[in-house]
Amino acid sequence: MDINLHQLHIFRSVAEHGSYSRAAAALYLSQPGVSLQVKALEKSIGLPLFEKVGRTLHLTEAGRELLGYSERIFALLDETRLVMEELGGGRRGTVKVAASTTAGIYVVPPALGAFHREAPGVKLTLDVLNRFTVQKMLLDNEVDLAVMGLIEDAHDLEVAQFVPNELVVIASPRHPLAHKKKIALDELSKEVFLLREAGSGTRIDTQRLFDARDTTLHVGMELRSSGAIKQAVAADLGIAVMPLAALELEIAAGRVCVLDVIGFPVHRYWYLARRAGSHPSAAAAALWNFLISYRDNLARAAKSA
Repeated sequence: MDINLHQLHIFRSVAEHGSYSRAAAALYLSQPGVSLQVKALEKSIGLPLFEKVGRTLHLTEAGRELLGYSERIFALLDETRLVMEELGGGRRGTVKVAASTTAGIYVVPPALGAFHREAPGVKLTLDVLNRFTVQKMLLDNEVDLAVMGLIEDAHDLEVAQFVPNELVVIASPRHPLAHKKKIALDELSKEVFLLREAGSGTRIDTQRLFDARDTTLHVGMELRSSGAIKQAVAADLGIAVMPLAALELEIAAGRVCVLDVIGFPVHRYWYLARRAGSHPSAAAAALWNFLISYRDNLARAAKSA
């Protein structure tokens, strides 16, 4: 059986208008041309689709069945066309995102939530991992884009500045330095610091800050998550340098406080990254562009505040 969409389209029009001549006028075709296409369709199916009762054209049982399937076929085609248009416009598809630990927990979700509200048809996935794994996934084409705080080797990557990453020194509110003003950095050399594991971007930034000022960094404990560091600081086990973005709830609850250390906060940035020279899907490109606009909107809001 050889049925083509052109024949089905003509058949559906004849059924809708109940007349070869009216269907031909609606389709801007000749009446003989319409009749020939319907006859070819009947020959292919092996069953009559129309019968004349007096001067009126009626669908046969086979015609009624074929009309039902035709409506479903054309409805599916319309849906397919819409999906393809949405894919091309970045309103559908899947985008895989990876983020280094602190960014993935505190910075990226609000941005992805804002994007989801604008493009609910796009499926988003987020892997939160250490920065080395994030960069490897990006280069291995396992994710579409990434958000990281420290990119030491940007080779083969397209990198764009994202949102500010302010580093602050935190302590328990019971700490002797909690209410002191203008604390010199060298005073902190006497304190026990709680740090992330070796290789963490925040740890590298902290070590560099102290090295640049020839100040000793006394490491008391290494912890593998920002959450663990906050709990340890609140429990009076030491002080820490952390991104301010990760501290909103703890500061509001009075569990930790920001020390007034000279030279702090230290201003850094989170960065967007994707493979250089890649050909992103429309949805991935739409998310990248949205995140750039999201960054710009936050910057404007901060200036006007």
